[in-house]
Amino acid sequence: MDIFSKIAAGEIPSYKCAESEKFYAFLDISPLQKGHTLVIPRREVDYIFDMEDDELAEYQVFAKKVAVALKRAFPCKKVAQVVLGLEVPHAHIHLIPMNSEADVNFRKEHLKLSEEEFKSIADRIYGEFQKL
Repeated sequence: MDIFSKIAAGEIPSYKCAESEKFYAFLDISPLQKGHTLVIPRREVDYIFDMEDDELAEYQVFAKKVAVALKRAFPCKKVAQVVLGLEVPHAHIHLIPMNSEADVNFRKEHLKLSEEEFKSIADRIYGEFQKL
């Protein structure tokens, strides 16, 4: 079981933003912006394009709902969707609030947030997600 599967199963703590039977969303612990969220399928699959068409469609619809909640919790021009990363062999979508393209530069310094800040951010997103 990979680290993201353990997070989705509750074996490793995370800052939960949203969940369903098939998908799980949680805060990135090295965020580019406040609200930077990872969305994963609960089923272990390394590469997003290895997913079956119907599962990929459901995944995108779930990510869209998380993005709506994220934008309500952290008003911004758009929520960027980025599929990037080789370090964890589990498909994941980054959802990042953005007001400019510079907000989605993975090479810039990432934010350092306290546990209280992470919890507050996750609670705001989760609260908005529950309203949808």
